[in-house]
Amino acid sequence: MVTRRVSAPSDLKPGHVGVVAAIRSGDEIDLEDGERVRLAGVEAPKLGTDRSPAWPMAAQASEALGNLILGQRVKLLYPDDNADRWGRTLAHLTIGEDGDWVQGRMLMAGMARVRTFPRTANGARAMLDLERTARASDTGIWSDRFYRIRNPDETWSDLDSVQIVEGRVVDAATVSGTTYLNFGRDWRRDFTFRVQTDPRRAFRRAGIDLEKLTRRRVRGRGWVFPLNGPMIDLTHPEQFEVLEE
Repeated sequence: MVTRRVSAPSDLKPGHVGVVAAIRSGDEIDLEDGERVRLAGVEAPKLGTDRSPAWPMAAQASEALGNLILGQRVKLLYPDDNADRWGRTLAHLTIGEDGDWVQGRMLMAGMARVRTFPRTANGARAMLDLERTARASDTGIWSDRFYRIRNPDETWSDLDSVQIVEGRVVDAATVSGTTYLNFGRDWRRDFTFRVQTDPRRAFRRAGIDLEKLTRRRVRGRGWVFPLNGPMIDLTHPEQFEVLEE
């Protein structure tokens, strides 16, 4: 595990302190008082279940988190939403007197990737920077092709999964208030990022002019589903990066 200390984002709400009693996966823990906590903003490789096999390096990610925090006192810091639909607490964690940021350490070690939602995206840019550094050096999960960044042409093989997709926008078009970033000339089959009306407002506030992205290279992440070709809904700007040429 990487040992360099990293500070948590400043826009998180302070919570209580608990002791980590169990590691359930690389992104989920139990505290001694029975509270179940899901690490906000990141996704670690999933352990296997009766219905699905484990992702590569799932055991290593769980072990890494355990080596970092099992039995330790952690401070909880909350994003805008601090609970999910399964009743788990959503939080960032820090350890030690100097407030070492657990999500940051897992990202630096390549044991998790960034995954946010509209109200859990606090600190996303800092997390993306840490993820990018780990990926550039093939650290942890980034050494395994299972986690590679997809190009738009191969996403038919990635339906019903979370992926990071990078490519050059062929056409950016807005129809009835929804913007489509198309990555091919045949919109019925090619990969698309879709941004609906409410998220479009958030993109504008973030300074991203979606309609000017034709021929720009971009990267986005989310759930790939079939709708006139593979598609990812961009629900908040932290899912998306406009790349330098």
